[in-house]
Parts: sequence; C-alpha cells; structure tokens
Amino acid sequence: MNPVALRSLRALIAAFLLGAATVLGFAPYGFAWLPFVSAAGLLWLWQNAAAPRCSATLGFAFGMGLFLAGVSWVYISLHDYGAMPAPLAAIATLLFCAILALYPALVGYLQARFDRPVAIRQLLLIPALWVLGEWLRDWVFTGFPWLSLGYSQAASPLAAYAPLAGVFGLSWLVWLCAGLLLALLRAKRRMAALAGLALLFGTGYGLKQIEWTQEQGAPVTVSLVQGNIAQELKWDEARFASTVQLYQRLAQGSPARLTILPETAIPRFLDLLDPELLRTLARTARSHGGDLIMGLPVRDAPGRYYNSVLSLGLSPTQRYDKLHLVPFGEFIPPGFGWVLSILQIPLSDFSRGSVAQAPLALAGQKIAVNICYEDAFGEEIIRALPEATLLVNVSNVAWFGDSLAPHQHLQIAQLRALETGRSMLRATNSGMTAIIDHHGNITAALPPFTQGVLNGSAQGRSGATPYVRWGNAPVIALALLVWGLLLLRRRKAAAPV
Repeated sequence: MNPVALRSLRALIAAFLLGAATVLGFAPYGFAWLPFVSAAGLLWLWQNAAAPRCSATLGFAFGMGLFLAGVSWVYISLHDYGAMPAPLAAIATLLFCAILALYPALVGYLQARFDRPVAIRQLLLIPALWVLGEWLRDWVFTGFPWLSLGYSQAASPLAAYAPLAGVFGLSWLVWLCAGLLLALLRAKRRMAALAGLALLFGTGYGLKQIEWTQEQGAPVTVSLVQGNIAQELKWDEARFASTVQLYQRLAQGSPARLTILPETAIPRFLDLLDPELLRTLARTARSHGGDLIMGLPVRDAPGRYYNSVLSLGLSPTQRYDKLHLVPFGEFIPPGFGWVLSILQIPLSDFSRGSVAQAPLALAGQKIAVNICYEDAFGEEIIRALPEATLLVNVSNVAWFGDSLAPHQHLQIAQLRALETGRSMLRATNSGMTAIIDHHGNITAALPPFTQGVLNGSAQGRSGATPYVRWGNAPVIALALLVWGLLLLRRRKAAAPV
C-alpha cells in the first residue's frame, strides 16, 4: 500500500474510533469531557484532510463509529423482539447507522469548502454546521435525535445553558470547547483558549444559580410503577389476567396522590376491558385522595387506534394520545407495508393523536404527558408549556433489552427537565423509572429489570425558561447566520478583482 493510501486508512480508522469513544460521554458512562476530546480529534483530522471529499469520508467514519457503538440496540429490537432474521436485522441496523452517519459526512464536506482562517472554521463554522446537522436529524423522516452531543452534558457545568439554548445549544458548546482544546496546542493561542474555556464554564456556574421557574402549589406525592413484564410475554393473552393483577397490587400499595403506570401497562384495547377493572383502579386512586395514570391502546373506529394514556380517580377521566409515533414500530410509512410480513410487532400501525391536546388536570397540577421517545423532541414537549406544571413520561423500553438505550433515554429526559424548568416523572415497564427535578438531577430511581414502586414527591412549577418561549429557533437562526455570513465572505474573496 502506498504511503498516501496508508495515511488515509489510518485517518479513517482514527475517525471511527473517535466516534465510538464519544459514546462513553453519554449515559451510563458519563465521561462528559470525552466528547470535547473526540470532537477535537475530528477537527484535527479535518484540518489535515486533503479535500472536501476526504473530509466527508472522515465525517462519515466518525458517524459510523458513534452510531454503531451508541444505537446498535436497534438490532435487539428488530431481531430479539421483532423476530427479524439475524442477518437481515444486522443489515438493517448497519444501513440505519449509515444513514445517520451521512449528517457528520455532510458537515465534513461543507466545512472543508472554507479554507481560511482555521480559527473561524473551528470556533464558528463547524459548531454551526454540526448544530444544523443535528437539527435536520431531529425532524427529517420523522426524526431521530438520539446521541445529539448536547445530551452528554446533562450533568456537566455546561448543562446550565440548557434553559437558554436547549440541547442543540449544548452541542454547539461541545464543539466550541473542542476548538478551544485544539487551540491549546498552539503556543500563541494558549492563553486565549484557556480564557475562553474559563469563561464558558464560569458562566455555566453562574447560570446554574438562576431559578428560571417558580414553585406552583405544594409538592405532590407520587408513585411510579415498574411492572417489569418481559417483552416477549407482554402481549400474551394467557398472561393478561396476571399482568392486570400485578398492576392492581402495585397500585393498591402505593398511597400517593398521583400514581403512574407505564406505557401500555394494560395490553388490551380500552373497549375490551371489563368495566369493573376500571372502577377498581379508580376506587384505588380515590382512596389515596388522588388520581392514577395508565397506558393502554384505545380505538375509536375500526382500524383506527392510539397509543394512549388514561386517567382515573378524583379528577374527571382524561386521555392523551401519542402524537410522535415510531416508524416501523408504531406506524408503517407508505410503501413499506411489506415490512409487516417480516416484523412481528403487535399493534404496529397506530394513528397519531391531535397536536392540540391540553395538559391533564390531575392531583392539583397540570401534567404534560409524553409517551416513550416523544421526550426526545424538545420543541414538541414545550407545546404544553408554560401551562403545564409537571412533565410525565411513560415508556416501555423493554424492546431494547439490557442495552444502553434505557440509560440514554433517561439522560434525554434530564435535558427536557433542564430545558423546561419542570420536574420529569418517568414510569417505565423495565427501567429507568425515575424522578428528575427541575435542575435535571435524578433524585430517585428504581433498579432496572425489577418489579417495584418508586415513591417520592414532585414539586409543580410555573413560568417559562427562555427555551420554553423560543424553542430551537434562536440557535438554528444563529447557525444559519454564521454559515450564511461565512459563505458570503468566501464568495467575495473568490470574486475577481
């Protein structure tokens, strides 16, 4: 192999390994500093790339490392629980990660079109382009925002910026820190880089002292139920009675004002349930002086059904229908009906709930409910704010087994609490069931893969953080402005005199 090809191969391997190492910055590992280092490594590789096409290839390799290491649990869902043949599930997972890796590849290509000055590329252009790439990944083909770099900072000093700029703002700061780290290698810029890092983290410490929202009413006692029903048994009709008995027993032993059961805790359509079951659950909630929330499928017409949450108890019965559905898991995109012959997923073609769903008025609070990975979309969560005083997520991530997915999902919920200044209550089938305060701190949690009830309290809050008021718009507008101004500067420099 000639020296040029060997150097290119080494660079690709390095980019892949840097991407894979970045996963250690996310939960459950929590090395929040590591994405700074891995991003700085990619910056260095991009800086030494020969052409835009080489930079795109390096970005793709970094993305493949990041997503293959970070979301390979998709294979578990497809093969172990969706019954897809192992070779096909492996190919589908590989293709999925390759599609996600196209976003870093695009960033690599675009940044390489701007040659000088290097400092502007590293400190302005690349952070802006990366944020635009993550933003596109947030909504293109219904979106998959998992492993946005900002999530890795949920427990770092930079987390204090989340109420201002959201998770994409944190991703911008990760790349800014990476650029400053790389600048430390240059003696002339070392003091300026150190000052920049000190300013970023010092400002983060100051922002942490700000209370963006205010307490609303007295704390509410809560019980979050974790049934730990194995996914392969969840929809077994022969086990329906024992499932119901389990949740009845756990709910009865939970003397809280608000009891929350996980997503599809009752695995049967509402209209097929024995009315006495609903009356019993309602009596249980009323005996505790409060309300109960449970997940179950609901249908209102033949072939039209919803992944829903229903409330029972002292307050009037209310319902929330999931809006943001999972492709192939909860709905089949047009033209992909043949997938149903391969995947064995029950109720895989839900209907979408209405965008205009008000928070549930329960236990003296207004509760914004989201189901499963809906909480990965910050701008969808803030639709119910500032009216809502508490956030509730019900999930069933048993689809992904004992993988990184439940830990990553919990970290995502921490960011939603930070962005909104609201406590987040998570009731899951198998983990991670937890209470998260409005600062994004996990105040209590159940061990995964256990049956139990997490008892605690949650404080409702009112008011609006800047992120609740403006969403992602300021960060995206700034990223577009930076890219546009630098593009204009490049064109003027290239114009003939």
